[in-house]
Amino acid sequence: MMTTIKNKEKVFLRQATADDVGAIEQLLNLCYRSTQGWTNEASLVGGIRITQSELIHIINDPKHYFFVYPKTTMGERDSEETGELLGCIAVDIKSDSDVNNKAYIGMFAVHPELQGCGVGHVILEAAETFVTRHLLSSHEQRSDQPSRLTMSILSHRPELLAYYQRRGYQLNGNSMPFPDDGNNGEPKRQDLELLELEKLVSR
Repeated sequence: MMTTIKNKEKVFLRQATADDVGAIEQLLNLCYRSTQGWTNEASLVGGIRITQSELIHIINDPKHYFFVYPKTTMGERDSEETGELLGCIAVDIKSDSDVNNKAYIGMFAVHPELQGCGVGHVILEAAETFVTRHLLSSHEQRSDQPSRLTMSILSHRPELLAYYQRRGYQLNGNSMPFPDDGNNGEPKRQDLELLELEKLVSR
């Protein structure tokens, strides 16, 4: 094992840079496309999860914030980084008006060896806190207009849906067929959909 459950208290995030692209790609493909860990989608989607060029575009987008949890030699924030990543999460700020004040959370991954230790909860909570403060401090935000955190999950993943529901997310009725363009993997069943979840936050 890479860590113990006590180490969730030492989880920290920093903003990703171009130097992290290879490690991010490796982590996402491990978590989503291999058969390791309980969050993988290997039975539903094949192929790659994301390309390095897509990651570079996301990291360079000023409305995107990509955070990573780097592995360090001593497991401490100030220790030397090894070049590997233990977790990551991205947020895409969508706020552009009083009625569209939201952020999309995606590319959330925790190394399979750390899953079930509470690390994912810490990472998600940190990202939610960042996004909530960002949205609620927006000068465009009306005091009576709630902000929304959104994300998409694959259909046929009841255990993943339950995980997010325990954290305050609910299905909002929006869905779309899994894109069959080969850019983010190849669906293994024809009825595969992306279901949108939503969590409201207010002042």
